[in-house]
Amino acid sequence: MAKALYDKDANMKLLEGKTVAVLGYGSQGHAHSQNLRDSGISVVVGLHEGSRSKATAEADGFDVYAVAEATKRADIVMFLMPDHVQGNIYRTQVAPNLKKGAALAFAHGFSIHFNQVEPSKDNDIFMVAPKGPGHLVRRMYAEGRGVPCLLAVQQDASGQAREIGLAYACAIGGGRAGILSTTFKEETETDLFGEQAVLCGGITELVKAGYDTLVEAGYQPEIAYFECLNEMKLIVDMIYEGGIGWMRYSVSDTAKYGDLTAGKKVIDERVRQTMKELLADVRDGSFAKDWILENQCGRPRMKKWMEREQAHSIEAVGKELRAMMPWMDAKSAPTS
Repeated sequence: MAKALYDKDANMKLLEGKTVAVLGYGSQGHAHSQNLRDSGISVVVGLHEGSRSKATAEADGFDVYAVAEATKRADIVMFLMPDHVQGNIYRTQVAPNLKKGAALAFAHGFSIHFNQVEPSKDNDIFMVAPKGPGHLVRRMYAEGRGVPCLLAVQQDASGQAREIGLAYACAIGGGRAGILSTTFKEETETDLFGEQAVLCGGITELVKAGYDTLVEAGYQPEIAYFECLNEMKLIVDMIYEGGIGWMRYSVSDTAKYGDLTAGKKVIDERVRQTMKELLADVRDGSFAKDWILENQCGRPRMKKWMEREQAHSIEAVGKELRAMMPWMDAKSAPTS
């Protein structure tokens, strides 16, 4: 297992007197900004014209500027905006205003790994990627704890890029939990693959396939929803807390027997081969090219796909059933 780094390994003096421009004030942006400030780091927030986050950032006590102006003031520029806009933002607003020797930081490697952002050789380029959503990064910090982070260095112009990145990771709380080293390539490719094959694409299709199988066989949609979607949380929580072994220890012997006999029939060699093909598309840049082009065209296919998914009966059934669960803070996704 890779060696983890902690607060004791960092030289926080490297951030003294420096200003960090956090570009974006969404889930990760608000957490980085507030944690950095509470660690004694000077922070400004950079947002695009008309951003709905401006009022929130100002209410939280931050000086908010246009991206270009925030960049001018910064010694470290942290990109915390969507992947598909970073390239254009960098070329038009960041690069012309970047201080000589300033560092560029990222929480995901997409833009650097797929050459959407191509910085000068004069800049340090590092990544600090918390392995949790922004609200958790903030809450854990406020409680005196932290969320593990990944640290990578793509370019070390100053000779101290890794040490600066480590100090940044500790300033947002990562050093309290553990910081693991990676590369931009490894983080980007594993992240994209995980989202597609398991965390988002894999899970949603598995849930819907199970639901559809039961409904088409004549079972009530409500019962199918409970068995194939609602109870997923119980299983995932057990795996999250103690691994697959803890889940198998915790469920009934009948469930465990079904797991061990049926799992490999559902996720068979054909599925594993498909996963290898998905990974190949990520690694050779095919997925990144497709995603970038989809955005440049205004996302026509994605809009149709989302409309189709929102029309699936599992959404309507789930909305009704969640309303029956007063303990749940039920959410509804926008339909447009």
